Amino acid sequence: MRRIYYAIIAIVLVFFSSCAVFAPNGEYLSGIIYTDIAKPGMVTSNEVGTKVGMASATNILGIVSMGDASVQKAAQEAGIKKISHVDVKNEGVLGVYSKTTTYVYGE
Repeated sequence: MRRIYYAIIAIVLVFFSSCAVFAPNGEYLSGIIYTDIAKPGMVTSNEVGTKVGMASATNILGIVSMGDASVQKAAQEAGIKKISHVDVKNEGVLGVYSKTTTYVYGE
C-alpha cells in the first residue's frame, strides 16, 4: 500500500512540475487544465504594417521542445524589415502539451 502511495505522489509531482504547465520565470499566467493567453511582446515607433509573420514552438510533457518562436523567425517568414509590434500567444493542455506562437507585425 505504501508503494502505491509513493507512486501516486511521484506522478503528481512530475505532472505539476512540467514546463508545459508553468513558465520557469513566471512570465505568464497558466492554467493547470487549459491555457489560452495572448500577451504583448514589444512595440516600436514604426507605423503598423500590413504584414504579419508567425513562428511557433511546442513542448510535450516538459521533456521534448521543438520549433523556433523567435521574433527573427516570424519576421523572416513574412519578409518584414521594419517591425511595428509583437504579440505572443501561449496555449497549453493539462501540462502535457503547450505551444508558444510569436506574431510580428510590420512592413
